[in-house]
Amino acid sequence: MLGKHFSPILEEMEDALWEFEALNIGPPQFTDEGFRASCKIFMAALMDKMWVMQSKENMLNKDREKMAEYAGQEIRKLIKVMTNIDTKDLY
Repeated sequence: MLGKHFSPILEEMEDALWEFEALNIGPPQFTDEGFRASCKIFMAALMDKMWVMQSKENMLNKDREKMAEYAGQEIRKLIKVMTNIDTKDLY
């Protein structure tokens, strides 16, 4: 599956970020495209783990949809408040 293929790559990126931050030399200076990509990766991982939880709880599809929509709205709101970036403008 795609997530299993990407996981080692993401773990390498995580390690590189930890090392960079340990040097305390400032922000990594992501481009807008890099920020957009990181948001998409986070959303994909979140939805993956949400799907697992929803399946364990035998959640109805309508409730799954509501939960996914709510998660997207909350993340969009958080990004807007913390960065003044509207995620809809990233695409």
